[in-house]
Amino acid sequence: MAPDISVFGRYTYLITELFWGIVAVLLLQRADALRKAAITILALYPIAYVWDRYTLAVGVFDIKLRTGIDIAGIPLEEHLFMAVVPGLVIGFHETIFGGD
Repeated sequence: MAPDISVFGRYTYLITELFWGIVAVLLLQRADALRKAAITILALYPIAYVWDRYTLAVGVFDIKLRTGIDIAGIPLEEHLFMAVVPGLVIGFHETIFGGD
């Protein structure tokens, strides 16, 4: 039996993204890599947006536990996801290997 992760109802995905976003920001601050991450996220964002828009349109994902707020054709939470994931990757990388 799978655990019930819907404790926050339609805000579940948003709260999850905000939690991991805070983790990413803390890692990036600790590694002094906020600017580096921001530049990388901005460079990746257009690709991620097109990819996300396509995968949602063809039905790869069916996101049930979300607010229902769409911005530019995709859920608010997906926009956050497109910043949080690279932010976490860069935050972990910079924390582990340093800024060189």
